[in-house]
Amino acid sequence: MTLVLLLLAVLSLVLLITVVKLHPFISFLIVCIGTGLIRGMGVTPLMSAIQKGMGDVVGSLMIILCLGAMLGKLVADSGAANKIAGGLIHLFGTKYIQWALVLTAFIVGIPLFYGVGFVLLVPLIITVAARYKLPAVYLGLPTLAALSVTHGFLPPHPSPVALAQQFNANMGMTLFYGILIAIPTIIIAGPLFSVTLKKYTQKPIAIFSTNEIAEENLPGMFPSLMAAFLPVLLIGLDTIVNSSNVQKNSWTSFIHMIGDPSVAMLISLLVSLYTLGIRQGKSIQKIMGPIGDSVKEVSTILLIIAGAGALKQVLLDTGISAELIQPLTKLSLHPLLLAWGIAAILRVSIGSSTVAGLTTAGIVAPLIVISGVNPCLMVLATGAGSLFFSHVNDPGFWMFKEYFNLTVKQTIKTWSIMESLVSVLGLIGVFILNYFI
Repeated sequence: MTLVLLLLAVLSLVLLITVVKLHPFISFLIVCIGTGLIRGMGVTPLMSAIQKGMGDVVGSLMIILCLGAMLGKLVADSGAANKIAGGLIHLFGTKYIQWALVLTAFIVGIPLFYGVGFVLLVPLIITVAARYKLPAVYLGLPTLAALSVTHGFLPPHPSPVALAQQFNANMGMTLFYGILIAIPTIIIAGPLFSVTLKKYTQKPIAIFSTNEIAEENLPGMFPSLMAAFLPVLLIGLDTIVNSSNVQKNSWTSFIHMIGDPSVAMLISLLVSLYTLGIRQGKSIQKIMGPIGDSVKEVSTILLIIAGAGALKQVLLDTGISAELIQPLTKLSLHPLLLAWGIAAILRVSIGSSTVAGLTTAGIVAPLIVISGVNPCLMVLATGAGSLFFSHVNDPGFWMFKEYFNLTVKQTIKTWSIMESLVSVLGLIGVFILNYFI
C-alpha cells in the first residue's frame, strides 16, 4: 500500500506538471497535502512538515544560489566568456576550434546557470561557425554537452548543491568526483560523438547571431578565468586541507572559512565586481542594477527546490520513507543504479532535470544510511539520471531546435542522444569511482 501511495504521488506530480500545466511549486504543494491527508496527518502537523522541509533545504541554499546568479550575470555581461573563448581559439588554432569552444563551455559553465550559459554561448557558437564556415550543430552540440555536464554534476549549480544538501554529502568532494567524471563524459558525448554531426548543415536562424564585443572592451584573460575558477579553487583548497593530516590551527580554520561554499561564492563575487566591473571603468551603481535583477532568474529554481524539500519532509514524517526502505533494498538493485533509474524515469516524464533529481532524493535518501553508499556518488548518480533523454517536454530541447534550425526528428537524433550519452556515461563513471573509493 505504501509503494502504491508513493507511485500515486509521483504520477500525480507528473500529470499536474505535464498535462494540467501547473507550476512545479504548486504541483509539489498539492501532492504534499494530498499525500499527508491520505496518510492521516492533521492539517497543523502537515503544514509544519511542509514548512520545515522548505526551510531546511532553501535556508542552506539561498546564499549560494543567489550569489551564483549574480556572479554568472557579471561574467556574462562583462564579456569574460568572449575573452576566454577568443583566447582558447587562438591557443588551439582553427583546426581544433571545437575543442576550444568545449573548454570554454566547461570553464564558464561552472559559475553560469544553465539557461544563462545557453543563451550566452549559442550566439558565440553561431558567430564562430559562420566565421570559419563550419556546421553550427557540429560546433554547438559538443559545446552544450560540456554545459549540460556542469549543470548536472558540478556544484555550485542548483541541482548538485541541493542534492548534496539532501544527501548530506561533502560539497568539495562532490565537486572533485564530479570533475573526474565530467572530463571523459564531455569528451565522449561531445567531440567524439560530433563526428556523426557534420551532415547537419542547416544554417541557424539569423536573428540568433550576435555582434562581437570589441576587443578593447573585454576584460583581461586572467580576471576572466579567475571569475570562473575562484569558487572551485577555494572550495577545493578546503577539501584538500580537510582530507589531509594537517594539524588544525588558525590557518586551517581560515581556509575552512573561505572554503565554505557560501563564503567562497561571496569572495568570488566581490573579487569579480572589482576585476570585471570597477576596474573596467564601470560604476558600482551601473554594475549592481543587472546583478540585482539576476536574482529573479533563481526564484523559480528556489521554489522548485522548496517544493521538493517539502515532499521529502512529508515522506519522512508520514513514515513512507521508512516503510519503503525494505521493498527498495529487496529489488536487488545497487542504490546508485536505483537513484539513477528513478531520476531518469522522472526526467523523461516531467522534463525538468531539477524536479527529477530532487524528487528522487526524497525517495532514495534513506538508502544511504542503510547501504553505506558514498553520498557524493549518490549526488552524481542522481544528477546523471536527471539528464537522461531530453525530449519535447524539456524547454532545452526546443531552445536547441530553434537556435540551430532543426526539425523535431533531427533534434531527437542530435540533442536527445547527446543528453542520453551524458547520462549513461555519468552513471558508468560513478560506478568506476565507487569501485575504487
